[in-house]
Amino acid sequence: MSTPDQFNERVRPDIVKRAVLSIQSKNRQPYGADDRAGLQHVTRIKQRNNAFRGQKGKGMSRTPKKVLLARGEQFYWVGAEAPEAVGGRRAHPPKPEKDFEEEINNTERRKAIRSAIAATAREDIVSEKHDYDGDLPIVTDEITDTEKTGELCEKLEDLGLGDELERASGKKVRAGKGANRGRKYRTKTGPLLVTDGDEGIRQAASNIPGVDVSSVDQLNAEKLAPGAQPGRLVVWTEKSMERLEEEELYH
Repeated sequence: MSTPDQFNERVRPDIVKRAVLSIQSKNRQPYGADDRAGLQHVTRIKQRNNAFRGQKGKGMSRTPKKVLLARGEQFYWVGAEAPEAVGGRRAHPPKPEKDFEEEINNTERRKAIRSAIAATAREDIVSEKHDYDGDLPIVTDEITDTEKTGELCEKLEDLGLGDELERASGKKVRAGKGANRGRKYRTKTGPLLVTDGDEGIRQAASNIPGVDVSSVDQLNAEKLAPGAQPGRLVVWTEKSMERLEEEELYH
């Protein structure tokens, strides 16, 4: 069958990356320091002679200080509140009111989706990251009503994706401190299954590593280009291709 007009779009990695970063920026959680962080010390000291906790004549700077230890008339101080002092506040802490969202207009967003769709049919781009046998784009109607995980795996292997499923099933321990922060393993991204509707295939694919399912009218740049790099391996159903052309989605 002939491919819809969306596959004729020029591949623009720069626009695709901009659209992906816009999606990811909206998922960032605001963070910042408390307004009173580092400012909750008793710092009242006096410059007068014979004053309790006085500082005059002791060769001390005027940095705000709190008492660490008292021994008779001698006091041992530690800095407080001042940014350069021990126990002081941060000079320029992160602000919780900062807005991380990166906006993108609808025309550019739709162009990014069309560009990412076109990249899924480019063998020179897709073959860099995925293992498959056959021609692109991969269009089939055999996976539409699949409800069993094992049955779906067999059908994907018949489409020439056996090596791809094996590649996506691998995982490795993440390097760095992220391994201690709830994201110990790094997994790989496998094929994306694009359908016209959910007829059980979403449940069947939920337990296959790396495989994602999306309705054709709910595509975005991040699904088609994970990591902001176009060229994901996509399996299209015939109905999704027909709807993509008839409704002129993302134009």
